[in-house]
Amino acid sequence: METGGESLLRSRSRAVNNPSTFPDLDGGSSPGRHPHGNADNRITSNGKIEVEHVISKKLQLKKKAEGLKSDLMRQFESQVHDFMDSLIEESTSLESTPLPAAFSSPLSDKERSKLGHFQPPHGHGKHFVTRRSLLDELFEVNHIRTIYHMFIALLILFILSTFVVDFLDEGRLVLDFDLLVYAFGQFPLVVCTWLCMFLSVLLVPYTLFHLWSQSQSGSRGQQRLYTWLFGSAFLLYQGLGLGFLPTFVVVTNSLPPASCFIVTIEQVRLMMKAHSFVRENVPRVLAWKKDKTSSGPVVPQVSQYLYFLFAPTLIYRDKYPRNPVTRWGYVASKLLQVLGCLFYTYYAFVRLCIPQFRSISLQLFNLRAMVLCVFNSILPGKFYLLLGFFAFLHCWLNAFAEMLRFADRMFYKDWWNSTSYANYYRTWNVVVHDWLYYYVYKDFLFISQKRFRPAAMFFVFTVSAVVHEYILAVSFGFFYPVLFCLFMCFGMMFNFIFHDRRKGPIWNILMWTSLFLGQGVIMCLYSQEWYARRYCPLKESSFLDLLKPRSWSCQRDLMAGPNKIKWDY
Repeated sequence: METGGESLLRSRSRAVNNPSTFPDLDGGSSPGRHPHGNADNRITSNGKIEVEHVISKKLQLKKKAEGLKSDLMRQFESQVHDFMDSLIEESTSLESTPLPAAFSSPLSDKERSKLGHFQPPHGHGKHFVTRRSLLDELFEVNHIRTIYHMFIALLILFILSTFVVDFLDEGRLVLDFDLLVYAFGQFPLVVCTWLCMFLSVLLVPYTLFHLWSQSQSGSRGQQRLYTWLFGSAFLLYQGLGLGFLPTFVVVTNSLPPASCFIVTIEQVRLMMKAHSFVRENVPRVLAWKKDKTSSGPVVPQVSQYLYFLFAPTLIYRDKYPRNPVTRWGYVASKLLQVLGCLFYTYYAFVRLCIPQFRSISLQLFNLRAMVLCVFNSILPGKFYLLLGFFAFLHCWLNAFAEMLRFADRMFYKDWWNSTSYANYYRTWNVVVHDWLYYYVYKDFLFISQKRFRPAAMFFVFTVSAVVHEYILAVSFGFFYPVLFCLFMCFGMMFNFIFHDRRKGPIWNILMWTSLFLGQGVIMCLYSQEWYARRYCPLKESSFLDLLKPRSWSCQRDLMAGPNKIKWDY
């Protein structure tokens, strides 16, 4: 019996004696083989196989495969989004269509009318369907919920940092929320102002519309007369009763910023809701006047209008999709999250903003101070952007939607994935975007017979910029059109530069970078102007002095110092 070593030597000798097991070292080909051999296997003079070419080819194929994979994934994601949007549109259009008798019994006129209430008049406008908010779905994923936990941990650290600093400076824990008390000062007056605005919106627009609709059954001359009369009364109410009077109350009583913000936000919201109610119901009365299929025009009930005033939407419908029950635990959790965001804002302002602006207020306004201020304001500006989105667009609106069993929770879309400012404007605040799209953009195109689309877009930007600047001007108590200029200049420019054809991660990074930088500019300039107006008051000011930025020329007395003058918010 031969050993293992002997069998190994015998097998090796057979391999050496067999020339077919080796390639031709002289470059020739063995019998029966391809004359050129394997193109991927190159032979060197020492007999070793050169594999660098094979490796490079494999790396190139791998790189191409990864690029193809990313392209396919982007195309697949885009097609899925388009498919889901079209599916939702088709499902909403099928809601008002009765099912065939083979599947169910024919719908009665009452049931068919109930299904049709979710549809916009004449088939045009926003479709309301039952859907959850995007963050509620994302928070079911543990990886996404961990990011939420990280923000909670950061809030805890802010609180601990404030307590530790107060304990080291004062020798005790200082639970002082004087900034919140100041910002929400004169709150009873805010409640009374809101109550007056709400009651007026509940009574005046509905009464005027009801009287106008009843007058449309008379002669043509009477119809025109009453249309001009009630239309003028409605516009007068919108401009004077709901526009001027609340602003007059805010200015004459010198309400602090947060209280002013509540009144102006509610003022704008109620004006938009009143416009939507009239805008959606006037075509129905005009259609009845043309056809006269019933004894009188269809006028919404007071309960329907009242529900709309509280519903988290600015588009009127007689009825909306509703959930069967109210989850009061969900409502409580959202309201607690709003309260948490309020304290988050407070502690971030105390730890990040007040120390910075306390030192900046001592410096003369120049380019260096402005650049440092802008970059130091980016971090708190980023916090306030995310906190404002989460507190209002997610928590606050979802809390009211749950209390009212309002089922369409698409108050925002995935704006954080935007690679263009055009998509960001459409997805950041869907509630306001819908109102601007249907009542400003589309109505402008209807009036111009679809001939001036760029002008319609420019008009939308102008309306949005004016309203945003009005809210800030009334809330802060001065006119400093930083936000208006950013909207009209950079907002319009970025809308064309960062358009929908821009894809890829780099455009999302650029969008976030410019967004954070804009937040830093807004926070820096408005904060500087706020403190300049308090440290450098004018004894006798003209109208031009009120419009001129005070921060450009104000320099607080360096000898006074922050320790000798009580710090003013």
